[in-house]
Amino acid sequence: MNKVILIGRLVADPELRYTPSGAAVCNFRIAVDRPFNSQSGEREADFIDIVVWNKSAENVAKYMSKGRQIAVDGRLQIRSYEGNDGQRRWRTEVVADRVEFLGGGNGGGGNNGGYAQPQHNESIAQPAPRAANNNDALGSFGTEVSFSDEDLPF
Repeated sequence: MNKVILIGRLVADPELRYTPSGAAVCNFRIAVDRPFNSQSGEREADFIDIVVWNKSAENVAKYMSKGRQIAVDGRLQIRSYEGNDGQRRWRTEVVADRVEFLGGGNGGGGNNGGYAQPQHNESIAQPAPRAANNNDALGSFGTEVSFSDEDLPF
């Protein structure tokens, strides 16, 4: 099974592009706090690249901006390519199946980067039908799950 569920904040504004066939693809990076402090007592974060496609990609680019909190449900993908110097390079990213907008930007201050903000944790991607799974970390997709800034460590 290849399943990733993350909650974090956008490190920069998302980048929207279109493939030659017209499919929208949006790339962005989120900071996800680690559940422990470093040896020096400071909180550390992992910076994770996310890719989202089609209508969800357009919605992320339209409504999300640096500092905004987002939940991502998807799969881990590792791909290789040849760099300009001829060396083989590897890229690890999460391909999002479902993205949900959470609290306001910049620490919950409500800064939405000049974009219209969706109402009440609006989900922007509908999952494919699947059997109910009681072990799902975020609950079944048919159940509304809400988070507040106080529930998260960052």
